[in-house]
Amino acid sequence: MLRSTLAALLLITAGAARAADECDGLAAQVAASIGAKVGKRQGPSIDIRVPGGIKIDLTCRAEPIVQAASSDPTPSAAYFQDLAIAGQAVVGDSASAVQAAIAKAHATALSEGRKSFIQQNGWSASCYTDRAGAIRTLCSVGRIPPE
Repeated sequence: MLRSTLAALLLITAGAARAADECDGLAAQVAASIGAKVGKRQGPSIDIRVPGGIKIDLTCRAEPIVQAASSDPTPSAAYFQDLAIAGQAVVGDSASAVQAAIAKAHATALSEGRKSFIQQNGWSASCYTDRAGAIRTLCSVGRIPPE
């Protein structure tokens, strides 16, 4: 019994290490695609350090999600471009398709004052805006987990 429990624990640990390695590899790919550096890992999230103050992180759970935070309710074009390129690495669709979905989600969030989701081709883009908070815009792109 102890032997089978230890074997199961080793398999779980090996699976978690493999998932962490895959997430680290994806973080390196995202960072390279936007001219950034991989920062600190905290649990399933890895900071991607982008020049110019845009805060991007990659979170790897069932499916990876990349998100960007801004203190501006209407972030710069670089914010949307960097998130679209990072999103392309995560979801596998073109950066232009990702950027169009992010732009639509952001416009809806601004006009309707609520979080907005755009779903297509097995992935989603979402944006949240808050005119009063420290993080005024938070947009993310990720694959929709299979049911």
